[in-house]
Amino acid sequence: MSAQEFQATYTQTQELGNRLLQYLQEINKSSLQGVEEDLKKALSALEKQKYQVAVIAAMKAGKSTFLNALIGADVLASETESCTVCRTEVRPIDSSQNPKLLEYQEGKRKPVVLAEGKPEAIQQVFLERTRQIRATQNQNNTEYFVLEHPIEAISKLSALSGFTLIDTPGPNEWESANFNTVALKQTTLEVLRTCDAILFVLDYTSFKDNTNEELLKVLSESGRESLLKSSSKMYFILNKIDRKSERDRPIEEVIQELNKALVGFGVQEPKIYPVSSLQGLLAKLIQEKKASDQHKSDFKKFFLGRYIQEDEDGELVVPKMKDIAPQALLDSGIKTIEDSVLQTIVKNSGWNLLDDVLTNFNKVAQSIEETLGTEIKGWQIAFEELQQKERDYQIHSEESQKKVRDVKKSIENQKEKLMSKFGEGINQFAETAKAKIKLEIDKIEKLQENQPRTTKKNQNLLENFFEVFASVQDFFQNCLENEPYKIRLSNLEKAQEVSQIINQYCTPLIQGFWLNTQDQLVQEGTEIRETLVREIQRDIQAVSNEISSYLGDGLEVNIQPSPILFPKFEFAGIDAKVQHQQEVFSKFRKETRTTGCCLSEEVYEVEVPYQETISYYEIDLRETYQAICRKIDEQVVRNRRLLERVVFKQVDEDFNTARKQIDEYIGRFQHLFDELLKARAKQEVEAEAIAILENHHLQSQQYLAEVTAAQEQLETYRPVG
Repeated sequence: MSAQEFQATYTQTQELGNRLLQYLQEINKSSLQGVEEDLKKALSALEKQKYQVAVIAAMKAGKSTFLNALIGADVLASETESCTVCRTEVRPIDSSQNPKLLEYQEGKRKPVVLAEGKPEAIQQVFLERTRQIRATQNQNNTEYFVLEHPIEAISKLSALSGFTLIDTPGPNEWESANFNTVALKQTTLEVLRTCDAILFVLDYTSFKDNTNEELLKVLSESGRESLLKSSSKMYFILNKIDRKSERDRPIEEVIQELNKALVGFGVQEPKIYPVSSLQGLLAKLIQEKKASDQHKSDFKKFFLGRYIQEDEDGELVVPKMKDIAPQALLDSGIKTIEDSVLQTIVKNSGWNLLDDVLTNFNKVAQSIEETLGTEIKGWQIAFEELQQKERDYQIHSEESQKKVRDVKKSIENQKEKLMSKFGEGINQFAETAKAKIKLEIDKIEKLQENQPRTTKKNQNLLENFFEVFASVQDFFQNCLENEPYKIRLSNLEKAQEVSQIINQYCTPLIQGFWLNTQDQLVQEGTEIRETLVREIQRDIQAVSNEISSYLGDGLEVNIQPSPILFPKFEFAGIDAKVQHQQEVFSKFRKETRTTGCCLSEEVYEVEVPYQETISYYEIDLRETYQAICRKIDEQVVRNRRLLERVVFKQVDEDFNTARKQIDEYIGRFQHLFDELLKARAKQEVEAEAIAILENHHLQSQQYLAEVTAAQEQLETYRPVG
């Protein structure tokens, strides 16, 4: 399914839904109010569906220029320092609207409007604000930015109005920002789970850098199974190919080497695209007549020479920039990656949305057709027989409701199993974190016994300690001979410095353990929850089948079982629920912010115990270890409660979704019986009533046929595999 085919199908689906809604409102049946609400929800989902594309890169890979090329404006700043200190969402607006840069800060509902208007003005303000955040270590607690700006890549696709580009900080940006690196890593892992496409930008001139390897390690840490699921939506952009010189290796050779490296990290069949973001950006600006003098100068300097030709007399012919801009854009590779990413989005998330919406339309059309058919039959049978049918239906309805309550009990038992699974993972996190800390404490004791005389740097707590003391020997002179786990320091300042080192080492270590655990729990929890949804769907569907069978047989009308649906546009993930739960806490009780899963550093910091004597301060590492263990245990309790609230609430919502559908189905026919009995008791004109109903019934059958045809057409675009 191409982006153009998706746009056409989307437009047809939206038009069909609007006509169906208008028809439903015209027949004005109170028994169909619930059906009308379902139709409105589906139409709203069609309009508000979000499509997220994340862009991740190491610093200096040209990520900002790449994003600008997709946007079609030189609006995001790029400089030698890292420019991405927080997540930035680029949301599309119409070209007639005024672009804006918004800043969202923790604890504040309304964003701060930083700048609006021309791209160059926004770029300058954005750059200055980024520098300020870095210099003050984010003292205003900025959470993310939103740039509202037209996005050229989707300018002709109104069906993708919910498209969002997410600029995500990369590994060396995590460190250089001096922020909570675990929170930034968490963002990356959430991106892997939730985004429709992930674009990793790598510098062609240095794709083997350690920072790129660190970026790929984040992928491998997400687990092989997660990578298998995410590989189809991953794109690797080999940027800055315009810098290739004749002495450099062929691009194809570099791509082969990168492909081998990615497979080694667990990425299945990597999609690698060579791109010149700068060429693509400048070509777009020239083509759209938005290029500044500097943009034109850069294009002449770096790219125009490639398009100079010789005429038949051997004279050089320099083309006009506007004439070669379309070809330069194609040569840049930007259009290729745009088309590929958009196709991935529409053939997966887009197709699923249309499938969900049309399935909902089908249910609506079927409900209208069956309701009208039943009402016609209600006018045709004897009044006394209709009364008896209504009494029988009430009995069957009560029996059906009892079966629904039985399903609820079964699901309650399943919830406990789900929480038990989460509990095992959280306990494993605690034990792993404690074992790692204990290992580092034990190393200090063992090295004290051996009294090493040379400095040997290790990536552990000892290395951090050595930085406080003049030498390794100096460090061990501060340890007690009989109690190597105790450290004596001459003054309070040194004791506080050692305390800070312990927290600086242990906090991200434990947070990292928990983050990996949380990532695994979310994946497992989602799978178990989907299993529960299938059980709910199956059991409630059985109730629907039974009641529809009774109605069909009793009234001699064709009534299909009402399908119990769980549209993906209403199926929020665990990530979203956890985030919402944290937001609820932060709004009402600011002091309980540390109940979040792992975002707060303070939640893991400990008061390192030290005793003051007349001449020195003493730190007991074993007591410190016990204090850390207590902190871990406290966090385990917090996270268990948070996850329990989230999981239980989600499963309850899933059940209520199914119960609401069966309740509305049962209630619709009960309401219909009541209305029929009232109308028949008043002895209204039977022939006229039936004629009106039959006309409406015929229209409903036509709509049902039209929806079915649309579903069959969509099926031809079904994604393969």
